[in-house]
Parts: sequence; C-alpha cells; structure tokens
Amino acid sequence: MKTATPTGNLWPTQRRAVLALDLHRPSSAAYAAVSRACKHTSNNRVLHRRANWALRASQGPSGPSSEQPAPADAPRASEPETLTTRAAKLAAEVVASPVFYLVAGLLAIKLVASTGEDGATIFIFAALPITALTALSKSSVGKQVQEQLEAKLPELQAAAEKTRAAHAEARARSQWYGPSRPRLPGPLGTAEHLTGTIAGDAGFDPLGLSKEQASFAKYQEAELLHARWAMLGVVGCLVPEVLAMRGVDLGEPVWWKVGASKLNSDLTLNWGGIEGFRIAGKQGIGLIAACQAVLMGGPEYARYVGIRSLEPVGVFLPGDQNYPGGGPFDPLNYAADADGFVEQAVKEVKNGRLAMLAMLGFFVQAAVTRVGPVQNVLDFAADPAHNNIFWNLAHLHL
Repeated sequence: MKTATPTGNLWPTQRRAVLALDLHRPSSAAYAAVSRACKHTSNNRVLHRRANWALRASQGPSGPSSEQPAPADAPRASEPETLTTRAAKLAAEVVASPVFYLVAGLLAIKLVASTGEDGATIFIFAALPITALTALSKSSVGKQVQEQLEAKLPELQAAAEKTRAAHAEARARSQWYGPSRPRLPGPLGTAEHLTGTIAGDAGFDPLGLSKEQASFAKYQEAELLHARWAMLGVVGCLVPEVLAMRGVDLGEPVWWKVGASKLNSDLTLNWGGIEGFRIAGKQGIGLIAACQAVLMGGPEYARYVGIRSLEPVGVFLPGDQNYPGGGPFDPLNYAADADGFVEQAVKEVKNGRLAMLAMLGFFVQAAVTRVGPVQNVLDFAADPAHNNIFWNLAHLHL
C-alpha cells in the first residue's frame, strides 16, 4: 500500500483536507476529513497535529484564536511559485493547447525532413505531447505544480462559478433559449422534456431518447463531438479538390480515394501540395494510423476522464465537459462575454448539424457518382436536369 509524506505525495483527498486547514477554515468536519485521510498513512501524527490545532481554533474563546499562527510543520497555503514551477506550468498549458499542435506541426515538419523522414522518429514526434504531459504529472516538479494549483482552487472555482452564473443569465435573456425559443414546426418541435436550457434545442426528440437526464447529457456530448468533427471533415473534403482544380498537385485530391491510393501505390501526400510539407505523408498507411492513434489517444483519454483531467499538470479548466474553456481551449477568453458566448454556442451547433448532413451527402454522392463533392456541384451547375439526386438514384446500377 502506498504511503504519503507530509506535503509532497499525499493523496488528493488528504491534500485538500490539509489545505482547507491551512487556509484558516478549521472545523470539526475538516478534522474528521483529515482523520479519515490519515487512517492508512505513516505520517498521520503530523496531520493529526494540524487537525487538533484546527479543532481547537474552531472552538472560539475557549481555545486558541483562529488567527493564531499554525504549527511550524503546517505549510503555507500558497507558497510563491519557483521559476521551475512556473516553467513547468507554462509548458503544461502550452502542450495542452490545440494551438500547440499547429505550431509543433510546423516544427516537426522541419525536424522530420532533417532526419530523412525516419519512421521511428516520426512516431516519437507524434507521441511526444502525451508522453511529455504524463512525465510532468509523475515528476516532483509536476507535484509542485499541482500543489500550487490546489492552493488556488477556491479562488479559481469561485471565478468559474461567477462566469457560469453570467452565462445562465445570458441564456435567460437570449431569444435562442427558454420556452419562447424558436422550434421546429408542428409536432417536430413539441418534446416536453426539452426546455431550452442548452444551445440548439429546437424541441426535436420524437422518439423520446433524451427523457432521462443521463441520456440527455450523453446525446448532447455526442452531438457536439460529431458536429465539430464534421465541420473539420467538410473543410478537409472540399479544400483539396478545389486546390487540385486550380492546378495544385496533391497526389490524390478526392477525399474517399486517398486511402486506396495510399494502399495501392507509393503515393506521397503533401499538405497544400507544397513539396516537403509533410510529417508522415511519405510513410505507409500503418505508420500513419499509429501516429493518429497516439495523437488522438491522449485527448480522448482526457475527455473520458473529464473536466479535471489536466489538473495533475497544473491546468485548471473553468468550464464543463462540452465547453472546457481556459487557456488551452479559449485562449482569447471569449467566455468572458456572456451574451456572445451563448450566441456562439447556438451558431456552433447549428453549423455542426449542417456539416453532419453535408458529410452524409458526401458519403452517398461518393457511392453513387464516384466523384468528389466539388465535381458534383460543377456537374449539377452544368446540367441540373440530369445531374441531381433523383436522376442519379433512378439510374443507379447496383
């Protein structure tokens, strides 16, 4: 069984209990919390001594004053950050930010080219972000970063709660939320269990899939996740085909043909058609899939763990599971504008739904017409009477 030291290796429950005492909020409940936390630790004398001091301080005039200095072995609640701690915290915020992957991608392209595009080197670069965060969380510096964050948690959580309250007030006065919000016409928008509390609620749930609160939260998260991927996917499907039509050599511009071309040839994929502007574009599909797995594995695990998944590396996210916010996910602090934030949330889910429908259309068009979506639009513009969904389905050869 693991044991704890007075400050460095305490379990999170123990650290919070001790910090509560050190922040001069002593109570019998805090004493009980520390006693439970110390039950299986080899350093419980130190912690019990702090708890006894806190209990006496909470008893008013009959005991020591709550302003009486803590025992010598009780650390300060918020010690000044060292240069190493600040650097580690900054590194964690940078690595956790989506912007990091854009900048790091450009650097990786240069480094990969300088190493001769070796497969092992490429895989190491792909695994570096999640490996660096994990190593930081397990290091002594990482523990210092986490302790600094825990000392500031009450202040950070209070600010986050204030922001959430401002968002709730903004939703209450917005035309897109509440009982008077726009809904789908007729019976499509009459689901009584949908009350307009989230962005994009048009009252549509004919099958009653979201009547239970747990199901409602699960489907909301799934919709946002797929909507965001679909918006990225639509851009990724259209832009290469447009560039190819403008004379840019991309190897294979049609989105649904790329995989087969990579499997059946030594096709090299360059971003934007710029020679050498690639990381794994010259490698086989197996290495590309492996790099994708390690790049996405970390973020997906963090999403599974929840909103507090980055706290072990000193990163506090003030939002919720669907809108985490903070430096990594809201670097320009759009959440500070409550009215703008709730309106942007509605625009996001509306555009995301359109993107999901667009991707469905791309799938069907690829199967029926065997060309890309941009070419489909050009064909329709040239001959709308014969190049449309009804004509294509009527002349479909199965």
